[in-house]
Amino acid sequence: MNVRTVARRAQAGFTLIELMIVVAIIGILAAVALPAYQDYTVRARVSEAMVLASAAKTLVGENAANAASDLTLGFDSASVSSTKNVTSMTIDSAGVITVNTTPAAGSVALKLTPTSGGQALAAGTPPSGQIQWKCTAASDKFKYVPSECRNAS
Repeated sequence: MNVRTVARRAQAGFTLIELMIVVAIIGILAAVALPAYQDYTVRARVSEAMVLASAAKTLVGENAANAASDLTLGFDSASVSSTKNVTSMTIDSAGVITVNTTPAAGSVALKLTPTSGGQALAAGTPPSGQIQWKCTAASDKFKYVPSECRNAS
């Protein structure tokens, strides 16, 4: 073989099998990355529900601290407009906040329960200590919720 033949072979490029291997590797990476990306997208949407609930947590905390006759004082569920990711938010008489998300956000129902000194909050009675919040969600939705909400409800 002379030098010209070797030079032409060096410029020939990739073989078909090398290209097929590269395409297969890219396909495998995409197959693994897309589901993970979709789960993280849903988790980001669920975080909107947690942000929305933070205002309600403040309201319940203030009403409890002031021994208000109603822990939902100042909250109107009709005024909570649904968003692209959150369908509704409610507060019950014990101050438990429930936030429901849309199907795009995994159809998750987050439940935030306040306690103080290990006891549920009661309207008209100031809390005995710091208010603690326990977040729960259905176990089949754990992959979408923040880690503090991964307790079976």
